[in-house]
Amino acid sequence: MTADLFHAGLGWPIATALIALSFVTSFITAAFGIGGGIIMLATLASLLPGPAIIPVHGLVQLGANGGRAVMLFRHLYKPVLVPFIVGTGIGVALAGSVVVNLPAAWIQIGVGGFILWSVFSTPPGFLRRSAGLAGFVSSALSMFFGGTGPFVAAFLKAQGLGRMAQVATHSTLMSTQHLLKTVTFAILGFAFSQWVGLVALLVVIGFLGTLAGGKVLARIDERRFRLVLSGILILLALRLIYAGASQLYAGGAAPA
Repeated sequence: MTADLFHAGLGWPIATALIALSFVTSFITAAFGIGGGIIMLATLASLLPGPAIIPVHGLVQLGANGGRAVMLFRHLYKPVLVPFIVGTGIGVALAGSVVVNLPAAWIQIGVGGFILWSVFSTPPGFLRRSAGLAGFVSSALSMFFGGTGPFVAAFLKAQGLGRMAQVATHSTLMSTQHLLKTVTFAILGFAFSQWVGLVALLVVIGFLGTLAGGKVLARIDERRFRLVLSGILILLALRLIYAGASQLYAGGAAPA
């Protein structure tokens, strides 16, 4: 029974692969500021039951981002924090009350297009100023789509933050978002108890990946960081657009 608790009924081969992936994805996010969460989401989507994908991913990312947020707290860009939390609370509450899911394919294409636009153009003033709007939109999308870390990263990129502040602030904002999302799913009746043991292992191993990735972050130069961040955002955006277009072509509209 104890063993079952830690592999959540998936079996140890799958659980072990997820644990290893947790280290790698946390390393990627800690080193480059983005990317690990959506890689984890894509993997969970192929291994977990449909209703568990978004809640379990949110809980895993709460632990992973929480570790980074604590490590890098002194670099946090505080002005965006409160407005983002308020916007997130409203977005999660409204999205949680929606009975019929929005078509995930169009959400994927829209978020991917927004990310590409943010990389290749100058964001308008409302995006640079409105942390509350960024929190509201990203949290509402996250309830249906799950992996909106790139959306928040694109908003923070518009703030012109340094590499340490970018990663610290992104981790903190995503921690608050995943916390509120987890609470909402619990209120809506999702049974997290089956997944707690496996998630705990993923979080602990992911924290080790965060420590390793943090050493890379401290050494990478600013220009290289900007290039890598833009490159990752572009790749993730193209992946989202391709996945959404594929769903539309196949006539599907289920969440990713």
